[in-house]
Order: sequence, then C-alpha cells, then structure tokens
Amino acid sequence: MTVTLEVAEGVGTLRLDRPPMNALDVATQDRIKELAEEAGRREDVRAVVIYGGEKVFAAGADIKEMQNMDHTAMILRARALQDSFTAVARIPKPVVAAVTGYALGGGCELALCADYRIAADNAKLGQPEILLGLIPGAGGTQRLPRLVGPSKAKDLIFTGRMVKADEALAIGLVDRVVPAADVHTEAHAWAARLAQGPAIALRAAKEAIDTGVETDLETGLAVERNWFAGLFATEDRERGMRSFVEEGPGKAKFL
Repeated sequence: MTVTLEVAEGVGTLRLDRPPMNALDVATQDRIKELAEEAGRREDVRAVVIYGGEKVFAAGADIKEMQNMDHTAMILRARALQDSFTAVARIPKPVVAAVTGYALGGGCELALCADYRIAADNAKLGQPEILLGLIPGAGGTQRLPRLVGPSKAKDLIFTGRMVKADEALAIGLVDRVVPAADVHTEAHAWAARLAQGPAIALRAAKEAIDTGVETDLETGLAVERNWFAGLFATEDRERGMRSFVEEGPGKAKFL
C-alpha cells in the first residue's frame, strides 16, 4: 500500500510510503482520499498526523504518469485530484502535517490541508508547477494565499522557488520548526494532546473557523452561534463545566 492508516492512543497516522520520494500518483491520491474519509468516520481516531517518513514528506505528483495524460484525460482527473486533498482538509478532527525533507507541488498542497504544520529544520517547501508550464492543481492557488497572503503566494507560485524551513516559518507556511529527528514525535504529541480533548467541541471549532474564513463575517458568526449553543447539549460540556467549578480550570477529563 502506498498510504496506510495506523491508529494508536487516539491518533491516526496517515503515512505515505511510496519510495523513494512519495510521488503522488493517481493510485496514491485515491488512497489518500479513502483513508482520510475512514479517519473521519472512525471513533477511535480523534486526531490525525500526516507523515511521509524520516527523509521526505512528498516531492509532488508523479510527473512521468502526468506526462502521458492529455487534455481530455486531465479534465476527467482534475476533480478527483482535488477531491483527494479536500478529503484531508475536511477530516472533522485536528490534523497536523509532519513535514520532513521535500514537500513540493502536491506534497506542499497536501501539507496545506492540515490544520497545523510542524517542519523539520531541513525541510524545503514549494509549488514548482510553473517550471513545468503548469499551475498548482490540488488546491495550491487557493489554500496557499489563504494561509500566507496573496502576495507571498504569488511569489512562490510565479517563481516556482523552494523555501527552506526558516523562511517557511517566517511567512506562515509552517507553524513550528524542530530538528529533523523530532518531527514525527512532536507532531504525534500535538495530536495526542488534542485527542484527549472534547471531540465534538474540537469538531465545532474546526468547522466554525474553516467556514468563517470562506464566507462573510455575519455568516461566520451564525455558524459559531449555532455550534456554541448546540454544544450545551453535550456530555463534554457538562463534564468540562462541572470540573471547572469543582476542581478549577484545565482539569477536565473527556471521554
């Protein structure tokens, strides 16, 4: 299998495993979608880590495979390509990308689908599609500017240049930079901590934020309001407030 889902302590690790560079061919894209949807459904998965291994996250699409696709073939494939990545973005649980080595093209776009990105100090990220006479096709022209702003996104997409971890951190493309040997451990720890939190409230927070940044303020506030009120029907809310009153803040244990 080019992608696997391993679950431990409430954390599902979506592991890319297509040596040597985790090139994202059609089969891998479809497998990502399948396992992202599974992670979203499974009750034993409460947070997700996306990981490509110790050496590389994903160096992009399988160019040899793409070279043999004509206009008609890509018209038929382009939606499925986007849908595979959107499935990751729509996992209704906290998702962290553990980025080692190269995260280029589709690899960078996959990392953009996470809620949080932890990168190795030797990581290199970029959208080099312009160097092939193309543009990003798996969400890069949309998710990247939403994350780093239009100007910085245009710089990366227009030039196709790679950025090292320190620049990626400075522009907001990644959220933390750690030694390469610690990337998976740190990402798993981030996910494991959230896996102990109130699952429905975390889902609500993710949906409210993601919906809000895609729409106007009034609509976003309505989504927040509805989720906020709805959470008063949950056991987690009762448990959290009772613990706060009886024991003080930050001591609640959620199921």
